[in-house]
Amino acid sequence: MFLKYSENPNKIIETKIKKNIYSFLTENETNLDQKTVDSFGEEWDKFNSFTDEEIKNAGDQYFDIVNSAILNKESVVLDLGCGSGRWTKYVADKVSIVEAVDPSEAVFSAVNLTQNNPNVRVTQASVSNIPFADNSFDFIICLGVLHHIPDTQQALIDLCKKLKPNGHILLYLYYSLDNRGAFYNFIFKSSTILRKGISKLPHSPKKIICDIIAFIVYMPLVVIVRFLFSIFGKKNWIKKIPLSYYSDKSVNIIRNDALDRFGTPLEQRFSKLEISVMLNNAGISNNKFSSNEPYWHVLGKKL
Repeated sequence: MFLKYSENPNKIIETKIKKNIYSFLTENETNLDQKTVDSFGEEWDKFNSFTDEEIKNAGDQYFDIVNSAILNKESVVLDLGCGSGRWTKYVADKVSIVEAVDPSEAVFSAVNLTQNNPNVRVTQASVSNIPFADNSFDFIICLGVLHHIPDTQQALIDLCKKLKPNGHILLYLYYSLDNRGAFYNFIFKSSTILRKGISKLPHSPKKIICDIIAFIVYMPLVVIVRFLFSIFGKKNWIKKIPLSYYSDKSVNIIRNDALDRFGTPLEQRFSKLEISVMLNNAGISNNKFSSNEPYWHVLGKKL
């Protein structure tokens, strides 16, 4: 059922649920920030459980530009940077197989979350050493990953080599606030200064501080936006309020994203134009950007 590995694993990790994880990590990874990888391993160890409703709601937002002609029961899928396995879980029942790949300790969370999906296999590997032959996949998922890698362009090129001709990639990269005003940009830049300090802390105090931020910064704004929506409807002027994106998110998702935002050492951001150029450089065309948050997620097709 699963694809054949293009090389032999460096080690085989046994798990409590009897699903082995094959690891292809080496000591000489060329396009990987180890502190960031370790940070995500810790993050997904903390946030390793999501309800079906949380997964569906989040997945529906990212996959709003994907239809059944592109992703269906015949699709062989790669989820690169799978993290806890949320996106793998979201598509598992819709496709043929999913090869879920991540370089961090998050692979253990992904195995647990997808343990009841027999068409899912979790592998530990980096984007520069994906252990499958080129032109192997009909569809690639890569959501919120490559902006945490030192050379995002090279990572995208390496990733898209694994895509079949006429295959599709669903990509999400943090946006550079290129569709936001001066006030929003000022708030964001101020929070970035805070992030750089928090991300250097040991894991335990970092978690505590990010939880505090979730409850004293995120949640009050979320409550305000929910109230305004209930009075005026989902008006565009309300959606311009910072963190309005989280108005329909659970506390679990908000805490998770606060840790993601403020606890990650390496973060890069790109404009819509920059993302288009990088995709084109990787052989991807017909790029369709979603007009909805989160920005920017885009669907592209391999030439």
